[in-house]
Amino acid sequence: MPSCVPSAPGFETPGAVLGPTEVAEAMTWPGIIGLGEMMNFPGVFMGDDKVHAEMSATRCAGKVIGGHYASPDLGLPFHGYLAGGPQDDHEGTTKEGAIARARQGMKVMMRYGSAWHDVAAQVKAVTEAGLNPRGFILCTDDCHSATLVREGHIDRVVRHAVSQGLDPMIALQMCTINTAEHFGVSREMGMIAPGRYADILLVEDLQNFNAELVIARGVEVAREGKVLIELPSIEYADWACQSVHLKRPLTASDFRLEYQNGTEVMANVIGIIENQAPNRHLKLKMKNQQGEIKADLSQDICKVALIDRHHASGTVQVGLVSGFGFNVPCAIATTVAHDSHQLVVVGTDDENMAIAANTLAECGGGQVVVKQGQVIGKVELPIGGLMSNEHAAVVAQKAASVLDGFKSCGCLLNNPNMQLSLIGLVVIPELRISDLGLVDVTKFDFIPVIEPLK
Repeated sequence: MPSCVPSAPGFETPGAVLGPTEVAEAMTWPGIIGLGEMMNFPGVFMGDDKVHAEMSATRCAGKVIGGHYASPDLGLPFHGYLAGGPQDDHEGTTKEGAIARARQGMKVMMRYGSAWHDVAAQVKAVTEAGLNPRGFILCTDDCHSATLVREGHIDRVVRHAVSQGLDPMIALQMCTINTAEHFGVSREMGMIAPGRYADILLVEDLQNFNAELVIARGVEVAREGKVLIELPSIEYADWACQSVHLKRPLTASDFRLEYQNGTEVMANVIGIIENQAPNRHLKLKMKNQQGEIKADLSQDICKVALIDRHHASGTVQVGLVSGFGFNVPCAIATTVAHDSHQLVVVGTDDENMAIAANTLAECGGGQVVVKQGQVIGKVELPIGGLMSNEHAAVVAQKAASVLDGFKSCGCLLNNPNMQLSLIGLVVIPELRISDLGLVDVTKFDFIPVIEPLK
């Protein structure tokens, strides 16, 4: 059950609000195993009533409280966060962070998604520091559809962990019995034993883990990469497929960033870090061009805009971002934008940004790349602006066209659409943008995009 809708109250406007009443009800539903990652970590150690009421409802139901501690401070705030209730965390990025979490009794979730590559560093807590591997779990966090189709899911993470020196049997523990015990379902799954579901993989070896046969609950469901069963189809309500609500079509003028004072200014810029969820707060000098701050390709600075798509308010917040490497007039846009999932656009050119935003509004959401006025890559995600009901291979092919589009525009980051999807997540340091403005996540305070040069 999601714990943070919104992720940080007062710093963004979500499409809906979930609180303790909704959490308590959800804990009675079948299939709910716990409370999803508690991202509002300041709310936990500062005693926020809503946050603690949600965790209390989860504890009373005997379910697991998921964690999300993205701060590098592993001192008293971290100890306060743990004391508040969260039991696992997937936001660590270092060996030292993994050791600190494990020693404080927290399950360490080591992630290896499409863009977040944290296993190699964290697994050293086991392979080098000798910590008990039963306190560690392998996970993916965000995973691109093309990654799933071409490389796999947890099997890909296991392969990677083994390549980093982890014993294959230990790696298997980390994605089976360790996980099942943590979430309280080890009487049903997590091992091949009497009384458990017959969920079994037959693999070629314990290095590559290529599945020759897949058995789920005793039924053969796949063999040699071919699905053998009919998958159910779901009919979604109209409202679920009409989730992009703009006040009006956007124009280039909506993406202007105006500032009237001085010929040079100091800009607070979101700095992308490849393969990591945290980013950097950069302070860079920029030229003021007759009252307007424009993208500066010489410094790898683009504009970023976050647009309200839930309430049709017309709100467009414009900021600056560095690290994508774009070198032509272009724009990228997404409605997959954790956790409020607003419409986010990054671009070097205001006209292209407007085209990208309007394209997603017309198709009901997804991701798109626009280069010199032309759409060159697009994947439609009409279900909530987040999902597709097309075949996985089709979605992966379209999503790959988006990644190819990034490269065509000069971006060589690994899976940059994942970086794009986190620009608006105002609970991961250091600097994010929301519909209310630019947020310094190290201080949980709003700051201006442009400041006078001192």
